[in-house]
Formats: sequence, C-alpha cells, structure tokens
Amino acid sequence: MTAPDTATQTVTARYRAARDQLVELREDYERARSEFAFPDVGERWNWAIDWFDAIARGNDKPALTIVEQDESVRTVSFDEMARRSDQVAAWLKGLGISSGDSVILMLGNQLELWESMLGVMKLGAVIMPTTVAVGPGDLVDRMERGAARAVITNATECHKFDDVPGDYVRIAVGADPANPTGAAGQAAWEPYSAAYDVVAEPAEHPGTGPDDRLLLYFTSGTTSKPKLVEHTQRSYPVGHLSTMYWIGLRPGDVHLNISSPGWAKHAWSSFFAPWIAEATIFIYNYSRFDPAALLRALRTHEVTSLCAPPTVWRMLINADLSGGPGSLREVIGAGEPLNPEVIAQVERAWGLTIRDGFGQTEMTAAIGNTPGSRIKPGSMGRPLPGVPVAIVDPLTNDLLPAPEAGGTVEGEICLDLSQRPIPLMTGYQGDPERNAAAMEGGWYHTGDVASVDEDGYVTYVGRTDDVFKASDYKISPFELESVLIEHVAVAEAAVVPAPDPVRLAVPKAYIALVAGYEPGEEVARSILAHARERLAPWQRVRRIEFYELPKTISGKIRRVELRGREEELDATGAAQPELEWRDEQFPDLRG
Repeated sequence: MTAPDTATQTVTARYRAARDQLVELREDYERARSEFAFPDVGERWNWAIDWFDAIARGNDKPALTIVEQDESVRTVSFDEMARRSDQVAAWLKGLGISSGDSVILMLGNQLELWESMLGVMKLGAVIMPTTVAVGPGDLVDRMERGAARAVITNATECHKFDDVPGDYVRIAVGADPANPTGAAGQAAWEPYSAAYDVVAEPAEHPGTGPDDRLLLYFTSGTTSKPKLVEHTQRSYPVGHLSTMYWIGLRPGDVHLNISSPGWAKHAWSSFFAPWIAEATIFIYNYSRFDPAALLRALRTHEVTSLCAPPTVWRMLINADLSGGPGSLREVIGAGEPLNPEVIAQVERAWGLTIRDGFGQTEMTAAIGNTPGSRIKPGSMGRPLPGVPVAIVDPLTNDLLPAPEAGGTVEGEICLDLSQRPIPLMTGYQGDPERNAAAMEGGWYHTGDVASVDEDGYVTYVGRTDDVFKASDYKISPFELESVLIEHVAVAEAAVVPAPDPVRLAVPKAYIALVAGYEPGEEVARSILAHARERLAPWQRVRRIEFYELPKTISGKIRRVELRGREEELDATGAAQPELEWRDEQFPDLRG
C-alpha cells in the first residue's frame, strides 16, 4: 500500500483534530460555539483522498450497510470501499473523464452510488447528483446547464437519455455489455461492471484545491425554475462537520438517514456526516415505505441515530412504537420544520426527543438543537459551531439587535459573508442576477424568516414568499399547517392567502386527506372547528379546499402554484370551487 505523503498527513491531522474537538464537545454547545473553527485544509485538498482514504485503508469496520426490502443485507468495509472506488476512478479515467469534468450520477440507494461518488471525487471531477425521478426534459436542462461530460445510471433508466443530445460518456449499471446499445446516432452504453476488472493502485491525489468545484446540485424549485448550486472541495466536505455535530455522531455509530439520492440532504447525512465521524452509513432500501419494516430493521441492525423528514415521522407515530427505540440514541427531523405534536408522541413512546435543525442545499446545517441542549418547543435550536448565522431586517438589510429580555426579534435568516462562511456555496451557476440578490448587502439571504429569543433560539416562521398578511396581521403558513395536520383526517396541508374584499386576504388551507376519509361537508366542518379551537382569532383558517397538492420532484409543496390559483379565481370571478368550504357556511364557527 502506498503511504500518504507528508502534505496529506498534515491536512488529515488538522481535519481529524477539528472532528475530534466536536465529538468531545458534542454535549457542550457553549464551548463548541465559542472555541470551534473550521480547519484550514491548505492549498491542496481532496476529501476522498485526504480524509476518506486516510481512515479507510486497512479498516475492516463497516462503512456501508444496505438492507433490502426482502431483508437481505450487503455490508462493505471502509477498506473495501476505498479499493472499489479506486477501481471506479481508474476505469473512468480510462474512458476519458478527467479533473474538472462534470459527471451525472443518477442512481438509487445502491453500492454503485457511494463507489462512484468517491471515484469521481478522486479524479478531481465534479459530481452532479440527480434523482431517478427526473424525465428526459429535465435531463436535457441538467446536461446543458451542468455541461455534463458523462452519466452513470441504471440500465432501466437509459431510455430517458435517448433524446438527450450531446457527446458524453454513457455508463449503465446492471447492463449486459451489448445492451443497451444506445439510440440511433449515440454511442453505446458502457457496462459499469467493467470497472471491477481494473487492477488499480490506490488513487493518487488529483491536486485539487479547496476552492475547486466538487458538486453541482439542482434545487427542488418550489417557487421557480430549479437553481444550479455550486459547491467546492471545501464547502460540503469541510462544512459538514457542523452537520455531524448537529446529528451527534461518534466513531462507531450506525446512522440511518431516510432521504432520496439526488438531493442535497442525501449528501448531508448519507455520505459526508457519517464518514466524517467514522460511522457506518445504514440504508433501508424500500420501494414502498413500511413503518413496521423500518422499525424492525433499525432494531435488528442496532441503528444508533435516525434522521427522517416530517412525513416519515408522522407515519411512524401512527405505527406501533411500543417495541421501543432499540439502540437509538439520537433522533433527528430534517427537510421541513416538525410539528410539536409529533415530537411529543415520540418522546412519550421512546423517551427520546426529536431534534430539529435548519440548512439548505446552498449550505450545510446552520442551526440545530444539539445533543444535551435544552429544547424549546417549536424552536429549530441555535446557530451551529463555526456558522456565522445572523437575523437581518429583510427591508433594510440591517442586522437586527439582540432581543430584550423576554422578547424576540423577527427577520430573515442570513449568513454573514464578512466572516467567509466555509459551508456556503460559491453561488448559483449561470444566473448572475439571482446570485447577486442572494448575496446582497454582505449577507447570504436564505429567504427564510424566523424569530430569535434572548437565548439565541431560532424559531421558523416561513419562507419570505409564503408569509402573508390577513386583516393586517402577519400569517405564518407553517404555524397554521402544524395545527391542521394534528387533525386525524389531514395527511398534508398548505396554507395560502385567498383574496378577500374586507380582510385583504384570509387564510385558506388546501388539504390532502388521510386514506379512508372522503371530501365532504362533515369532514370540512370538523377540520375548521379543530383549527378554530387551537388558533388565535386573527390566525383562523377561513376556507379549506380538498385538493391534490402540487409538488416539486423532491416532494415539497409548491405553494406558489396554489397562490396563483387563488389569484386567478379572484381575477376571473370564478364560482366557489366544488370541494371548497368556508366558515360562513357554518354559522356556529364564525366570528
């Protein structure tokens, strides 16, 4: 085995020291916040070589465990993962992929995804994670905007590229060497399995610097066309030390993150954070979500930490939690703010508190409820170590003063650019206007509004685009939606302003019902009554409509479409929709 050179040893030691400091201070937030700084990785840095290979060579501990729906298990050690990714890197190099080239990885939760992420990184090439849910039209856009030089996908997905033009290397996982052959005028698809025939030495350092490109992510596009986010060899690989700290990972842990490949959250805690901690990445690879099977898997395989979106947590609390949490020590909510009732039910059943947090594709975890910290109901926690979070007046662009004792201040969550936020993207590629707006006035603007109290705890209010006024009161859709989904019949809810001649606007909820419930007057009345009992008069939901909620490809609700629908209904003087009910239809609920 080739020994790492002196430069690699030095930068690895600095990175390890920063990691170890956060592990040591995992339950001492105050010290971590005041003492931690992201490590200086020098002028030459490649996470796959300088960190992963450094911890992986000769290490027989499990790096990745994948449990399939039939409960079959595949485990790969750190050393085996290093060697397999060496083969992939050498093979890709032989196909003409070199440093700086963009490679689309359109794979599911399968071994080849982790191998190829490391392999592409070892070449100094650029990873473009892409969900398998995209269609040909999306792929044309991604290939063009990302200047993709190659694509790696499953043979079952190859047909999506038949009408995607370009001179790029096509690589199929699971394909026979002669099939697929490629559409007319296209090169044939290379079989990924050929990588395993390569006899490869440990990959040499590609000479990448910390500011060289590493990742290109397309956002989910909840309000507009997806943005193309660029991350560097430093921003995610170093910045995700903050994510590791928020989750509370330690060496030897077994971490299960429920997230689809192709989106940033998958890189957050199904790639970087666990392997930074030298923990095992655990995957339960299901085609259809089964709460009971998931609970059985995490208990059987002694999973120590679980990170899941609110949708999954809501399904889990409707399952049987009486079997206990198994080996779980940390439970995390991510993706969207969690409803307080969900947190309470898990706490009653398991004695564990789901810890919420905040971040974006554009950065790593920035705010979080950290292990051992006091949890304030409804709060996402406090700024994480090393991340220069600021609450800024969205109108004046001024930093808001700290709240007085017992009070709060409300503004936009920003990052202070004067402190050079390590975890932040370089910008939106090919979109200078949007990039300038995001970085205006010395701040990176998240577009998310929150309140902060005297102790520094941050509570989510909503997207700047989603917050609206009704009867001159500011309405946070999230607060109202949190109440609505506590109703037994409500699966999902999205609150938007409905134009009103008297109040300017009134809160209207678009509702998706739980299976077994049908739209109708009785259910509508029950939901409106439920909301009336739990919300202040000025927050009252005045209208509800049973409706199939429009979503992005990543599953986030597109409230912008619903707002547009309301504006169109008002502008055209359309009649009340058939499946809409208003509070004036129920005299006992008015007021």
